[in-house]
Amino acid sequence: MGKILFINACVRDESRTMRLARHLLSKLEGDMEEVNLAEEKIPVIDDWNVVLNRESLLQAGRTDAPELAHACRFASADTIVIAAPYWDLAFPAMLKVYMEHVTVSGVTFRYSEEGIPVGMCRARRMIYVMTSGGPAVMNFGHDYIDALCRNFYGIRETMLFKAENLDIIGNDVEKIMAAAFAEIDEAASKF
Repeated sequence: MGKILFINACVRDESRTMRLARHLLSKLEGDMEEVNLAEEKIPVIDDWNVVLNRESLLQAGRTDAPELAHACRFASADTIVIAAPYWDLAFPAMLKVYMEHVTVSGVTFRYSEEGIPVGMCRARRMIYVMTSGGPAVMNFGHDYIDALCRNFYGIRETMLFKAENLDIIGNDVEKIMAAAFAEIDEAASKF
């Protein structure tokens, strides 16, 4: 048991990525909190004063401030699940914006005296779920999140579940999805 933070970056009503994510979430035990990025409308950090304000809040011990809410939720989760469709070799931009709000020095990571990032997140694992219309040969989206988890947040165990080639004419979408469900089922027996 533990706290599961589900980051939903799906925008389609009939999202195949969401189908995979819901299947995965049904296999996990714990209290789940969902962050629906399409509904949250998290603002882009386009002003250095936003970053300075976060630092001021941290120095004042105001970890309850709304500006730090996403980072604090992320840092306190035991398992992170991210559902993001494969878009343009990565993921929807709203996920990048969210990650910028999560990557806060003093909450999700800190720097050592040598200047090396040291993870401060409690999560033992991050599970990334995605689907793509074609082959996801270069997956800069997953690779980016994986790098943040391992190199900044201290989350060493990362997993990827995906269903690819769903929009290729002649492919059996349900067969591809069933194979991805089966992969999740097999992995879930070891959770």
